[in-house]
Amino acid sequence: MTKQKTSFKIDGMSCSSCAANVEKKLRGLKGIQQANVSIATEKAQVEFDESTINIEAIHKAVDELGFQAIPEATDEKRLEKVLLKIEGMSCTTCAGNIEKTLADLVGAQNVSVNFASEKATVSYDPSKLRLMDIQKAVSSIGYKAFLEEDAAEGIDEDEIKIKKTEKTLKISVFFTSLIMGLMVIHMFITPIPGYLPITVVLGFPIIFGTGLHVHIGSWKALKNKSPNMDVLVSLGSLPPYLIGLLGFFFPIQTFIEMATTIMTFHLIGKYLEVRAKGRASQAIKKLIQMGAKTAKIVIQGEEVEVPVKELQIGDVMVIRPGEKIPTDGIVVDGYSTIDESMATGESMPVKRSVDDEVIGATINKQGLLKVRVTKVGKDTFLSQVIKMMEECQGSKVPIQEFADRITGYFVPAIIIITIGTFISFNVFPEFHLGIIRWGARFLPWVNPDLTPLTLAFITATAVLVISCPCALGLGTPTALMVGSGMGAERGILIRNGEAIQTIKDTKLIAFDKTGTITKGKPEVTDIITDKTVNESLLLKYAASLENGSEHPLAFAIVEKAKENNIELKDILGFEALVGRGVKGSVDGKSVLIGNRKLMTEEGVTFDKFEDDLIRLEEEAKTAMIVAVEGNLAGIVAVADPIKEDSALAIKQLEKMGIKTAMITGDNKRTAEAIGKKVGISHVISEVLPDGKVDEVRRLQDEYGNVAMVGDGINDAPALKQSNVGIAIGTGTDIAIEAADVTLVRGELTSIVSAIKLSKAIFRKIKENYFWAWFYNALFIPVAMLGLLHPMLGASAMALSSLNVVYNSLRLKKAQI
Repeated sequence: MTKQKTSFKIDGMSCSSCAANVEKKLRGLKGIQQANVSIATEKAQVEFDESTINIEAIHKAVDELGFQAIPEATDEKRLEKVLLKIEGMSCTTCAGNIEKTLADLVGAQNVSVNFASEKATVSYDPSKLRLMDIQKAVSSIGYKAFLEEDAAEGIDEDEIKIKKTEKTLKISVFFTSLIMGLMVIHMFITPIPGYLPITVVLGFPIIFGTGLHVHIGSWKALKNKSPNMDVLVSLGSLPPYLIGLLGFFFPIQTFIEMATTIMTFHLIGKYLEVRAKGRASQAIKKLIQMGAKTAKIVIQGEEVEVPVKELQIGDVMVIRPGEKIPTDGIVVDGYSTIDESMATGESMPVKRSVDDEVIGATINKQGLLKVRVTKVGKDTFLSQVIKMMEECQGSKVPIQEFADRITGYFVPAIIIITIGTFISFNVFPEFHLGIIRWGARFLPWVNPDLTPLTLAFITATAVLVISCPCALGLGTPTALMVGSGMGAERGILIRNGEAIQTIKDTKLIAFDKTGTITKGKPEVTDIITDKTVNESLLLKYAASLENGSEHPLAFAIVEKAKENNIELKDILGFEALVGRGVKGSVDGKSVLIGNRKLMTEEGVTFDKFEDDLIRLEEEAKTAMIVAVEGNLAGIVAVADPIKEDSALAIKQLEKMGIKTAMITGDNKRTAEAIGKKVGISHVISEVLPDGKVDEVRRLQDEYGNVAMVGDGINDAPALKQSNVGIAIGTGTDIAIEAADVTLVRGELTSIVSAIKLSKAIFRKIKENYFWAWFYNALFIPVAMLGLLHPMLGASAMALSSLNVVYNSLRLKKAQI
């Protein structure tokens, strides 16, 4: 099985029923493992077995439902398109020469040079050709090429959709206003000659123009036996208009005013909904806009300005004070402070110098920096953040599954209720007329003087247009969109919706020690020697041997030796003994460094240092015994400083009723000393790296919902095993990839914020569902009784969706 992920936009969905139908179709395909379709983001997230089904087949299945699957371009397959202004052309022959020169470049495709506009359009493969190469090729034949912004670059899709919807709405409002104005004059002032044909003509652009897409969507939905919101609106507007045409032949009441008003109210609701959804997705837009557009790189000793998308790994960028860092890299020259607030939420600038990593889109505040590019395109920090946010916004909270099932039956149920209401009005007219006469005493829009057939028709139409499945479908995704954006602004990246629902119910949080509770940068604190060796000699043996190890504690010993200018010797026969220490040969002598267990195994007695070992361990220091040629030589103690916010974070978690645990390989005494310092309630010590998963399982058996916080490669399996894996963003990529939540800033207090954010998001989701259900539960029966005019129903339908979206937007005011 070859597991793959893909995401793509879906065009043509009008409500949550559409999303549910697409999702059902995708999940029914052979080879699809998981499919989530969000009406709020209008995107599908699909996991599939590549050996069984391909992306083209997935897109085809969506297209067969009457929607359009729009693939998202990938960095590997995408051609860049550039628009260049050409100077120096005097005739069409010049344009032909430039076109031929560019077409001959390796990697260039679709070259077009227009003499009249003095512009060249070039599509090219960025892995084979650079923009500067194109410009040089033009210069080499005597012309000049200047970069112009690609017409398609930077276009906001939401803004396009808003403008398109706004244009449609303005047309509809214009004609509806004319019709309503004429109706008032005709009914209350003076009869208008030819009133019916005038309203028919004015209503046509609304019903079959601005509302045509609704009827097309309705037809597609019915053809696929999956009725949606479009069906309800079509049934509420098209029949009244067509019945109105009968007024040319029979003396009946016409409903053209009602038909046009219903469609217009629907379009008003859609317009406001599109605008609100655009606001909900602002977080991703802000992130995209944060990236730099150009970068200055050094080529053969000269600075050259190139678009950021032209950067390649290994390029050296020059970044001056006040400029954005174009992409991720490592400082190779210079010293400065960097504003990383966009990435980590940290308000104070951080110091960066040679060999330090910097993040793309952050701002250089002071000094001149030279930075070597390490990541480009989809691999950059900013791209990964955007990807995680999109995955989260496209995912589902478990509670949504129930709402989706209900939504799938909602529209068919409303159609059945509508038919039943119409029949009931004609079978039991007196009963309904009694209710309507009573309602007319309080409600000015209720008219009991109409014929039973007219009342039945108006009431059935009201039932259709008041029903709103959109509010149900928007409840979760809009809250996720806003909440994930708030998290990203604070350095909290949430990978999926399930984590949001799970983390709020966490009973216990287990922490790794090194790099999580502690800073992960140990320092040598004590050196105790036997009389047979001095400190320098002991440190030489210890550092030379530990130089072969990758453990953070070993690095601290090596750094201490370098500070003291101690020359390190070559080692032979180096061997790392998991959970015990290391051994090898230094200067022809066998050297051991490790814990009591290793010394006992090797027959080295250390009784005379037992008191020192206990004292160091009680001070939360890791004491390593050193033996040379089988004889005790001394102790090197290393301490990893505890993060400043560790104790505060753990205190806040315990106050919230969440138990805390620490899982570490340290001996019991050292582990308990650290646990006591930070307030951990449950210390699990002497755990080998492969034993962390078993400890997490044991905690799950005891406490239920367990979160795991870690930063190392050895934490990845435990993060996966836990109910919610939380990675420290300063840790390894593997740990971050295995986690559900990533704390970019690396501060444990962010866990408290993540839990508060989870509770706030889930609270909004429940509020949204309550109002959606309350609206339908209250107004559908009122409409069935004939006490609600269809025009009022159409406006209320629009407001119900808006209420849900704007309620999600109010999440931004939550204190986390």
